Amino acid sequence: MFKHAQLETVKAWMIDPANGSLPLHERIQRALRSLILEGVLSHGKPLPASRALAASLNVSRDTIEAAYTRLHAEGFIERHTGKGSFVSASARFLKSHSRQRQSAAEVREPTLSERGNVIYKSGGIREFSLPRPLAPGIPETRLFPVHTWERLERQVLKEYRHHALEQSPPQGTERLRRAIAEYVNLERGAHATPERIIILTSSQQALALCSHVLMDSGDAIVVEDPTYQGAQKAFKAAGLNTLAVPLDEKGLSIESLNALTEPAKAIYLTPSHQYPTGVTLSLDRRLAVINWANQHQAWIIEDDYDSEFHYEGKPMACVQGLDAFNRTIYIGTFTKSLFPGLRIAYMIVPEELAEPLTMARTLMDGHTASITQLTVAKFLEGGHFNSYVRMMRGVYVARRDKLASLIEQYLADFVVGITPSGGMQMPCHLKDGLSEAAIATAARRAGIDMLRLTGLYASQPAAAGFLMGFAAYTEKEMEEAVGKLAALFRLA
Repeated sequence: MFKHAQLETVKAWMIDPANGSLPLHERIQRALRSLILEGVLSHGKPLPASRALAASLNVSRDTIEAAYTRLHAEGFIERHTGKGSFVSASARFLKSHSRQRQSAAEVREPTLSERGNVIYKSGGIREFSLPRPLAPGIPETRLFPVHTWERLERQVLKEYRHHALEQSPPQGTERLRRAIAEYVNLERGAHATPERIIILTSSQQALALCSHVLMDSGDAIVVEDPTYQGAQKAFKAAGLNTLAVPLDEKGLSIESLNALTEPAKAIYLTPSHQYPTGVTLSLDRRLAVINWANQHQAWIIEDDYDSEFHYEGKPMACVQGLDAFNRTIYIGTFTKSLFPGLRIAYMIVPEELAEPLTMARTLMDGHTASITQLTVAKFLEGGHFNSYVRMMRGVYVARRDKLASLIEQYLADFVVGITPSGGMQMPCHLKDGLSEAAIATAARRAGIDMLRLTGLYASQPAAAGFLMGFAAYTEKEMEEAVGKLAALFRLA
């Protein structure tokens, strides 16, 4: 029979809430397997008879038999008729997996490549997955027309039947590419055809593709300063050197761009609502960037991440639509305009890049789910997308104005809020003498998420402060969050 400690280990596995989704026999099987892997049950050791163990654990004999059968099939135990069950002889070759028996010094450090170390140390991209006020860049999902989406998805399954379950072409379904082309040509002034569009899972994937396919390690890419941290990390992971160019009230400084002495293979822009300042790149500077790219035979990577949400006048035509030299790669996403769990983005690329980038995409994740692509296509074709964006534009501008009012009312002694003309977040600059790090930490403990501005600069930060999101939060939620922030600032 088991020793008391071994029996208690099995019982602990049985009642652990973390194992609650597992059938009872599988919990027992995993507990016994753990004892074998840890060396507590060594090779050749007899296991209790199924009837005796069942009585000790107060379960049926069939449950124990099912657990023993699984262990036997996996090779952990041997069963001999008339003799019983024993830990397999092969168990002596198994090394203990017990973390409790390892000291901190014995825990093996990961052996990574140079690129792997860069990626690991960068911390990756940790989006604010749960919409805690005032996390930036998160859209409202509670107002999304779920019933319409459900109906369209049912129509897709009825229309395509089992074909909707098949793998999509790596470039994306032709129907969605056509719908996107019609939309961006009309709404963003782009020059797109279905053949030049590639459907992806995220804008981050688009940045990774551009970094690895269009540039080599050691090449330079121009970035705005400050810039989106996801782009910065993608370029660094690819071994690229980033050349930071400062901004002013009209966007990227063309004078500083032209003053660069190191040659660059590409320039990364967020011209509609610069991330994180919210500045819109003026028309004359868009044309200047296009001329610079043509002169240097460099690519323009245009990240148009939330251009649908422009609140003052009609949004300016995208750079891709203005580029007569056809050197612009346009990145768009439905993650911001619809919902974060959708995971559909796209690139509009020059014709000669469509095949190489699609081929490279097959080495990443192959394709995007067909059902989801076809549902998005129907959402666009039926006018639901435009209707939803119009509604949310009204919701977001009201929330932007509310946050601006709250900041002025409660935080004016501590921060200067910069009301953006579009987007989902508001940059707020700290006044002198306040610690960005300390306030961010205290806010996080109080259930408030904000993104620190200084971490987005490649050079010396022009201002400390935060990005405060407003899109995903009701007026009441923002009032409560700003009230907590005001109390934290007074204690700072």
